[in-house]
Amino acid sequence: MSATWYECKVKYRKIDENGVQKVVTEPYLVDAISYTEAERRINEEMAAYVSEEFKITNIKFANYSEIHPFEKADRWFKSKVALVAYDEESGKERKTNIYLLVQANDVKEAYDNTLHAMQNTMGDYTIPAIAESPIMDVFPYFSGEEGNLEALEKFNAVKASKLEIQEMEDPLDFEETVDEFVIEEDTITEE
Repeated sequence: MSATWYECKVKYRKIDENGVQKVVTEPYLVDAISYTEAERRINEEMAAYVSEEFKITNIKFANYSEIHPFEKADRWFKSKVALVAYDEESGKERKTNIYLLVQANDVKEAYDNTLHAMQNTMGDYTIPAIAESPIMDVFPYFSGEEGNLEALEKFNAVKASKLEIQEMEDPLDFEETVDEFVIEEDTITEE
């Protein structure tokens, strides 16, 4: 299932390793259909996570094509993957960049996890960059642990109900339409 991810920055009080309370702003990732739903979802998720007040300071569209969590990993890495395609018309190679968010413990493991995520890819690709992401946690729409099949079915039904676009003849395609029309003179008769 394709997902739309939003990066939400949340400001709240946090106790650090030294036991000192400080105000931090941390980014989280949520799967949502719109900015409004992303705000609602991050409010729900953070209410369960943070006991005090918090403030959502920013919500923006995140350009991740895929999210790949891995067990026994605690950090998120942004992997830039360049898909290589051969353009037959120009005879040149063309690269299209996509970004994956993979979970790992270090950069080497992030590289290995990126290779694992891309193993079923049919085309050629390279991995030009991997960097640690500031993302603290990822909240997918349905992780499978909710047990709420009714909500999952409703979501899938809404997502599947796209407007069907019917192909229409191009009214500006004159070459075809001129030959189809025959101009006849109408006669008007008075009664």
